[in-house]
Amino acid sequence: MQIIAVFYVLLLAMLEKTEAFVLHTLKYGDTKLLVDLFCRQHGWQTFVVPLPRSSRSKWKKQYFQPLTLLYIEADIRQQQSFQKLAEATLLTPLPSLLTDPTKLAISLFVSEFLYHALRSEQQNTALFDYVRNSIEWLDQRETNFTNFHLVFLMHLSRFLGFYPNLDDFREGCYFDLRAATFCAAPPMHRDFLMPQESARIQLMMRMNYATMHLFRLNHADRNRIIEVLTLYYRLHLPQFPELHSLPVLQELFR
Repeated sequence: MQIIAVFYVLLLAMLEKTEAFVLHTLKYGDTKLLVDLFCRQHGWQTFVVPLPRSSRSKWKKQYFQPLTLLYIEADIRQQQSFQKLAEATLLTPLPSLLTDPTKLAISLFVSEFLYHALRSEQQNTALFDYVRNSIEWLDQRETNFTNFHLVFLMHLSRFLGFYPNLDDFREGCYFDLRAATFCAAPPMHRDFLMPQESARIQLMMRMNYATMHLFRLNHADRNRIIEVLTLYYRLHLPQFPELHSLPVLQELFR
């Protein structure tokens, strides 16, 4: 009994507590789930979790929905591919993200985007806080959130190291998507925006959640912006794929 007690104390000592949000969940065999979480203290981590089989299960299915905010206890060892999750509780309930069809479509797109964009990210508390605050804002908002995904992606680039250099903007300049800068002449490659769209970049990057409803964008505008944004990320993040949820989002806001 003493050996068991000592082992239990040592196990508790190894457990770390951290906030996290869910990126992706995949069934692993017949009895387990692989859950990709982005943790505030450890960045991207993959956990093995027993498959919830009843309402009495310690692990609730709703814990592992995309973008769910969790407070976890885990034995995290950086040399291991799969981590062990000891406890998980809801950090902040997000009821409207699961019940509002529009918010659900946005959250599925955002979670798929983050799943690919954050794969190489280690600890990044500023990024974690940005995502958490954004998710909570979307859940609490009842109206005027149709531009949420645009603002979210535009400002996410700041935390990944390729936020556009807006100081170099001049009337009539081009925007080099690869270099993330404005330039007086078109670059020697095809990944750039013409002056008319370049001028909009400088304006759009000033949007935030509080003011985005003031920007009058139609269906074509939103689709063009998301097309440019996904290209921009694809140029700066190796192996960033086509997103399955993007066509649904493009049809959403007509």
